[in-house]
Amino acid sequence: MADLEREILIDASPETIFGFLTDPEKHTQWEGTEAQLDPRPGGVYRVVIAGEYVAAGEFVEVVPNERVVLTFGWDMEGNPIKPGSTTVEFTLHAEGGKTRLHLRHTGLPDADAVQLHTHGWDHYLGRLAVVAAGGDAGPDTGPGDPD
Repeated sequence: MADLEREILIDASPETIFGFLTDPEKHTQWEGTEAQLDPRPGGVYRVVIAGEYVAAGEFVEVVPNERVVLTFGWDMEGNPIKPGSTTVEFTLHAEGGKTRLHLRHTGLPDADAVQLHTHGWDHYLGRLAVVAAGGDAGPDTGPGDPD
C-alpha cells in the first residue's frame, strides 16, 4: 500500500474551510457536481466528481474546525480502489489569518494510484483555496489527465 501527503496554505479560517469539507452545498463549489455528506462517524460520504465519477466512503472522525477523516474509493465498475478502501485525512491549523491544510491519503494500492490521486488532490485543493478565500472556482470539470 502507498500513501500521499499534500499541504496548502489557504487564505481563510479553519471554520470556513471546515464548512467546505462537510456541507454538501459548499463542497460542490470546489469538488463534485453532487454531494451527499453526513459528517459524523459512520455517516455517508458520496461525491459525484465532474458529473460522472462517484467517490464513496464514510466519515470516520469529525472534529469541528480541526480535522475530518473519511474512507474513500470509487463506486465504478472495474476500478481497483473500491468505496471505503482508502482513508483521507484533512487537518486544519490556523496560521495568523490563514489556515494550513494538511491532506493525507493512505491505503492506495500502488505508485500509479498515488500519481493519479496526487494530480487530482492538487487540482481540487487549489479549487478549495479559491472558494474558501471567497472566489469562484467554476464548475467541476475534473482535473484532466496528469502531464
